[in-house]
Amino acid sequence: MFTGIITDIGEVVARDGGRLTIACHYPADGIAIGASIACAGCCLTVTDLRTHNDGRTAFGIDVSNETLSLTTLAEWQPGTRVNLERSLKLGDELGGHMVSGHVDGLARILTIRADGESQRFTFEVPHELARFVAPKGSVALDGTSLTVNEVKGNTFGVNLIPHTLKVTTWGEAEPGDAVNFEVDLMARYVARLAEADTKS
Repeated sequence: MFTGIITDIGEVVARDGGRLTIACHYPADGIAIGASIACAGCCLTVTDLRTHNDGRTAFGIDVSNETLSLTTLAEWQPGTRVNLERSLKLGDELGGHMVSGHVDGLARILTIRADGESQRFTFEVPHELARFVAPKGSVALDGTSLTVNEVKGNTFGVNLIPHTLKVTTWGEAEPGDAVNFEVDLMARYVARLAEADTKS
C-alpha cells in the first residue's frame, strides 16, 4: 500500500522488453529484493539492485503484459522520468490517501492553466471509470494523491500547488499527455455495494 505522496523522481536508464532499470536517490541498503515501489503509480517488484554509473541506486523491475496494456509503461524509454514512492510501513504518516498501486487505466490531460501560484489541470477518463470520480474525492494520477475539484461527465479538474509541481514530474506535463489513473479504493467499494443493492 502507498499514500500517493511522491518521495523521489526516478529515471529509466535501461529497457529490454518488459524488463526495466530505474535509477533513484533511495539508499540501496534500504531496498530489499522483492520490495514494492510505486513507479508513476504502478506497484512494481524490485528484482535486482546495482549502483548506476553516476552513483545513484538502480533497481530492476519486470513488467507484465497486463500492466503494459493498462498503463503508460509501454512508452517508457531510457530518459523517462517517473514519480516514485516506497511502500508504507506500520507507523508511517498517511499524508495522502490509501493507494494500492493497481492502475485502472489512463487519464489524458486536456488543459493546463495558471490558477494563482498553482496550476489547474483538466483530465479526461474513460466513461467506465468516470463514475468513480467525485468532487472533493481523491484520485491517484501518476502515483500522486490529488483532490478532485469539479467533475463534468468524464472530465474532472485538480489543482497542483508549486511544491507538487517541483518535487514530481507534474512540472513537465503537457496537454495531450496520458497518465496512470487509479480510482479511490473507497469509491470502488461503494460503487460495488451500490451495484449489489440494485441486483438484490
